[in-house]
Amino acid sequence: MSSNHENRATQALTWTVSGMDCGSCAAKIRGAVERLPGVSDIKVSVMAETLSVSLDDQGTEPQAVENAVKRLGYSIAPRNRAAMTPPDAASDGACCGGHSHGSDHNGAHSASDAAHGAAGHVHGASDPDKRWHETGKGRLVIGTGLLLAAAWAAKWFLPGDVSAWAFVAACLIGVFPVARRAFAALRAGMPFTIEMLMTVAAAGALVIGAAEEAALVVFLFAVGEVLEGVAANRARAGIRALGDLVPKTALLEENGATRQVPAAALRIGQLVVVRPGDRIPADGEIVDGTAGIDEAPVTGESVPKTKGVGEAVFAGSISTDAVLRVRVTRTPEDNTIARIIRLVEEAQEARAPTERFIDRFSRYYMPAIVGLAILVAIVPPLFMGGLWDTWIYRALALLLIGCPCALVISVPASIASSLSAGARHGLLMKGGAVIEAAARTELVAFDKTGTLTRGKPAVTDIWSPDGDADAVLALAAGVEAGSSHPLAQAILAHAEAEGIAVPAGRDARAIPGRGVEARIGEATAFVGSPRYAEEQGVMTPAARSRIETLEAEGKTVAAVFRTGKLAGVVALRDEPREDAGQAVAALKALGVRSVMLTGDNERTAAAIAGTLSMEHRAELLPDDKVTAIRDLAGKLNVMMVGDGINDAPALAAAHVGVAMGSGTDVALETADAALLRNRVGDIPEKLRLARATMANIRQNITIALGLKVVFLVTTVLGMTGLWIAILADTGATVLVTLNALRLLAFRFGR
Repeated sequence: MSSNHENRATQALTWTVSGMDCGSCAAKIRGAVERLPGVSDIKVSVMAETLSVSLDDQGTEPQAVENAVKRLGYSIAPRNRAAMTPPDAASDGACCGGHSHGSDHNGAHSASDAAHGAAGHVHGASDPDKRWHETGKGRLVIGTGLLLAAAWAAKWFLPGDVSAWAFVAACLIGVFPVARRAFAALRAGMPFTIEMLMTVAAAGALVIGAAEEAALVVFLFAVGEVLEGVAANRARAGIRALGDLVPKTALLEENGATRQVPAAALRIGQLVVVRPGDRIPADGEIVDGTAGIDEAPVTGESVPKTKGVGEAVFAGSISTDAVLRVRVTRTPEDNTIARIIRLVEEAQEARAPTERFIDRFSRYYMPAIVGLAILVAIVPPLFMGGLWDTWIYRALALLLIGCPCALVISVPASIASSLSAGARHGLLMKGGAVIEAAARTELVAFDKTGTLTRGKPAVTDIWSPDGDADAVLALAAGVEAGSSHPLAQAILAHAEAEGIAVPAGRDARAIPGRGVEARIGEATAFVGSPRYAEEQGVMTPAARSRIETLEAEGKTVAAVFRTGKLAGVVALRDEPREDAGQAVAALKALGVRSVMLTGDNERTAAAIAGTLSMEHRAELLPDDKVTAIRDLAGKLNVMMVGDGINDAPALAAAHVGVAMGSGTDVALETADAALLRNRVGDIPEKLRLARATMANIRQNITIALGLKVVFLVTTVLGMTGLWIAILADTGATVLVTLNALRLLAFRFGR
């Protein structure tokens, strides 16, 4: 019998959370939500500003999740309603000095939330275009700066006691919102936050009489948080720019007339008119017109493609030189751009192994720093005759330096920038784990047909023992009629071009890894591999000799036969892609081996692999490909590249599976990564980007930890004080974020 727990249903919910600017923000939200009963599968994305959870229907209500986030000072709204949130209802102040408005389901501000607006309204996900001084963070910086300036003016022109109290007032006013959030996190079970460290440091400095420095520290803390917010918003701009590729309006054609409508209101089956120079407003199919389509905004492909009636086009691409009528085939929320954005956002939620390690490390690091600060404060005065004020001051500085904000954001900031840069060039990767695995790739395994080759084979030779090539072609076409396999399509196209009458076939079925059979007339006919013909006992010495010659020329040979008798053979050739050889050479330059996996015969595989200067394994059935990948993956880090359909098992068996495809469902949803431009040459580019990302992450970790170590030592030795400590902390966070943003300008094609 199932337990009650097993019978419980769960619902997946997503919210937009405004105000997250760093990894510690995500950690606080995750920590507060994971303590709620019945909550699982928590995903927090700083760059996408989202929170996703699975809720047990007998556990926590959605409102409880929202309340937990609001108590931390962030604004939250259900994802599908986030766009309706008024600009002043969102917040970017939760991580810094700005105050925030919460947002409940009906969008109204509660009385308690209204009290959070003391520092002014601030912007979040719904209002990304405000300047820094118009936000809550900016207003806090300006306010604390003015208070600090007033205190310094009092120091010069008023008696000493007055100036001292002016610094105390500046410190208390500036630290108040920080302390409020610190105690909100404490109530949520998270005592070790930057807000708590900041509050303790400021209070301690006031106690030991360092009010002037305490006020300066509060001001610098607010400045650092503004810079963090600006940097984080810059990183998000890459994702927002993808959404901006789709035009806001469309020319809808109805009853022979056109009218302008919102692109978001388009529905499947409607007709839209696209003028020269216009962006296509929806994924669709051309029903009238021929034009050069610039797909660079979507796939990064710089050369326009000429497309005509019946061909698919992407939302966001541009008709360069003619008017088109396009039938909408996807709803706005499911077009290629929307799916790419969704993929990038989901990928950011999938944390990389390095990020998970740093997250675990920081959970122990923060308490350790607090413990060290306590020892620094009490051991020297108690056992070494040190002055209490001196060592308490150094301990407070140690607390500020010890904050792991820069370390925590070092990985997600780089991953987010990398995902955005890749998406703009048609290189999609599903998360940090995929990027890490891709960077370690030592061998790339390619499927042959449609991956290394164009996937459009053509018939080159037909041989028959009795010289009747037309009869062989007619029989082969009859068996292959109705098949969508590239070889079948080539045979049918050749029969049509030659004007051959194709006999009607029935009861057709595929024989996995061997060929196709169908009833032609009163007997069964077969089109299959020469090996299958050998198994059926129909192969002749003359046919073997002819097949060997054709295969040595790099051609794929299909045997055509009936039960007990060979009719002849059909030879086809699928030329390698223009960029395949360059891609293999580029991989070799990166120190990465290449191998071709194919079901084709050994001689044909050897001919093509030799042309491309790569290794090969031939005559592989689908299961054999999986076995080969597992064998290789047991020794090396393997990336598998295929079409995302026939090669799905092999893609899953590799460390990284990459689907080739021009924006299809398979390319976007199968495997770990996708190449929208359908170019083999993008594989080395993907590896270069992954390696650059990991190098960037290592740089960030070095910056974060290096500055910590230097200033921890100088602080304990008394060489640096409180304001240098906070400058080191926020400065490290800003440096790490700015370094990560360099990936947005990654140079492809070098």
